[in-house]
Amino acid sequence: MASALTIKAALRWPIRILIIWLMLVSQVSLADKAKVVVMTSYPQEVVSQFEAAFEKQYPQYKLEVLWRQSRDAMAYFKESGQPVDVYWTPAQRNFAQLEKMQAFQPLNLDLDGLPAAVNGFALREGNHIATEIAGYGIVSNPQALAKAGLPIPRNWTDLSHPALKGKIALPVPSKVGYAPPLIDILLQGYGWQDGWNLLQAIAANAELVTSGATFVSDDVASGRLLAGLTIDFFTASAIANGAPLQFVYPELTGYSPAHLAIMKNAGNLEGARAFSKFVLSEQGQRLLFHPDIRKLPVRPSVYADKPAAYFNPFENNPAFVYDTRRGLARQEITNALFDAIITFNLPSLQNAVSAIRDASNKSGPDAPAVVKAKQLLHSLPIDEAGAEAIQTLSPADITRWQRIMHDRYEEAIRIASPH
Repeated sequence: MASALTIKAALRWPIRILIIWLMLVSQVSLADKAKVVVMTSYPQEVVSQFEAAFEKQYPQYKLEVLWRQSRDAMAYFKESGQPVDVYWTPAQRNFAQLEKMQAFQPLNLDLDGLPAAVNGFALREGNHIATEIAGYGIVSNPQALAKAGLPIPRNWTDLSHPALKGKIALPVPSKVGYAPPLIDILLQGYGWQDGWNLLQAIAANAELVTSGATFVSDDVASGRLLAGLTIDFFTASAIANGAPLQFVYPELTGYSPAHLAIMKNAGNLEGARAFSKFVLSEQGQRLLFHPDIRKLPVRPSVYADKPAAYFNPFENNPAFVYDTRRGLARQEITNALFDAIITFNLPSLQNAVSAIRDASNKSGPDAPAVVKAKQLLHSLPIDEAGAEAIQTLSPADITRWQRIMHDRYEEAIRIASPH
């Protein structure tokens, strides 16, 4: 018996030695890989696709991911001495601020085949470049709309139809991250006054969404709401998971780019350029079609391999051209105006629109009371030139705008429905 145990023990030793040797070889192999530090806010399902494909094509590198949301990322860059090689995320304002701080270095990449802009939305600014875009549009529930006897809304103006009262989801730009450009697209596309008029008309039919970008798709999918203003990839993800939704890009639409830049203090410049090159390559761009990602590539050539019915922004360019710099420069102002005109005065706004509609149906749209009430409804607290001239926005400004609009809505109600 002792002899048998000794033989078994002797046989086990080579296996143990082999395991130890394999572990050592594995550790040496990982140590030989150069680390590429990438900061991003993308979720794991997006990063993992790029990480696996990049490391397969560039086996000499190992990706190290730092997850940071926009505000935390800026704090990290300002306070941490730890180097980051690549910043890669959907945060336009961060990239604009970091450019001013001269935090990036030149990409020095071959950008052949990558357009500089799409529909006025810049894809390159300074030393950062867009790697994908998301499109704005309307999500709807076709089954619920059909049951209500209503058509699918295809343009922003369709959302102002009285039959949709109480059935629209409208994101608040000061609370929902993707919403500020969406609101400004309407203001630039329709013009300042007509854009706000349209936003008021949509808000008269709406519930406001103040957090959780997926809430728009969730509420429309449930049938509680019939349509909403949103960004495409939230809807695409919901549809992929079986939600009874449809997404429409209105003719007047725009895009939210996600960017990439190489940091000035990059510890691995060659690895940073390799990762940047991969993300922008045809192989990297095709990963955006993956069911777990569903973003719009910025390299037009890859759309030849797009899935069926996948939207191509390079084939759908209306005459409207959006000014991204202008939108970013006045974003704080338009967010504050939205809150004063709509968010903080929603009940008064909705009552005013309802009173004007009733008066118009009863007396006609040209009745003096209707005309005067509409003038009050659409009388903004500040014009476009005045809004863009503001250097510093104070809480007192917002409070004053809110009070002005509340008084005008109440006066419009009184005029439209006298007792």
